[in-house]
Amino acid sequence: MEAGLSFSAADLAQTRFAVSPMWEVVTSYRIAAHQPDSAPHGRWAAQVRPRLVRAGLDRGWLAALVPGDGYLADFLNPTPAGPFPTLDAELDAMRRASAGDVRDDLDTLERKGVDRSRLRLLREDPETVLPKVADEIETYWELALAPYWARIQKVLEADVFHRARQVAEHGSARVLSELHETVRWDDGTLRLVRRHCALTRDQAGSGLLLIPSVFAWPRVLTRSVHPDPPQLAYPARGFGSVWEPRTTRATDAVAAVLGRSRALLLTELDTPASTTQLAAHCGMSAAGVSQHLIALRDAGLVTAHRSGRSVLYARTAVADQLLHP
Repeated sequence: MEAGLSFSAADLAQTRFAVSPMWEVVTSYRIAAHQPDSAPHGRWAAQVRPRLVRAGLDRGWLAALVPGDGYLADFLNPTPAGPFPTLDAELDAMRRASAGDVRDDLDTLERKGVDRSRLRLLREDPETVLPKVADEIETYWELALAPYWARIQKVLEADVFHRARQVAEHGSARVLSELHETVRWDDGTLRLVRRHCALTRDQAGSGLLLIPSVFAWPRVLTRSVHPDPPQLAYPARGFGSVWEPRTTRATDAVAAVLGRSRALLLTELDTPASTTQLAAHCGMSAAGVSQHLIALRDAGLVTAHRSGRSVLYARTAVADQLLHP
């Protein structure tokens, strides 16, 4: 099956890129909840899924709105206002979704086989329930994405900057043809091969919004809601390397500045961990680890993210740059 999105000169002029936290929410939740052993995200899912189960997120609103395959509720992915929107901004836009649009999306989900009873409250009172959906998404973000966001964001932004440079050097047609093996540019039309649904200009507004995603692979995903511009989420360049353990080349130099214990903690935080886990891995007391982490957090080198009764610590992009210059 092949669908085509026609382009005028105005559509090309309004084509842009954006990094969308909400697209990462829905695509990552699908993997964590339904495909936890899927490469290349199995390492991440193995860490995250137990947290989601403990928090009940495997049976909440996201579980109903993000099935294991096929259609995703469009209201979960409002049009980003700029190239790098925050999660808060996208959730604010989602909370403002019209009742009619929400119910249309629920109709589509039910036609695709989602249990109608799970969506009943949202259908009856979207204005009351949407804030609850947003609250659940914020919890999911804190457990599943925030501790890893520095490395995810780095890949997404690098993809945008690379493709913007390619547009400047080679033009839009070449960039559109290189997004994914199922996407090609052909005589003024962007064609999507083997898509389960059509993406045509009469379904959406002008332009095109291109959204790199770490979790979209192995496919491209679309949103087409008039009068918004159509959205196409595609696998970002380098997405497969996000979870690979990274060797450090500058530990000794960092230790000379921060001290060997703090440098060791930063090295251990290649994946987020709790104080107890770090103490066990590094041979330190929990109290000592806690003191070091407070100092590292104050210096902007680690961030803290609550996971149930414990707190997970993660390296920031600044710390990554120190360890991997």
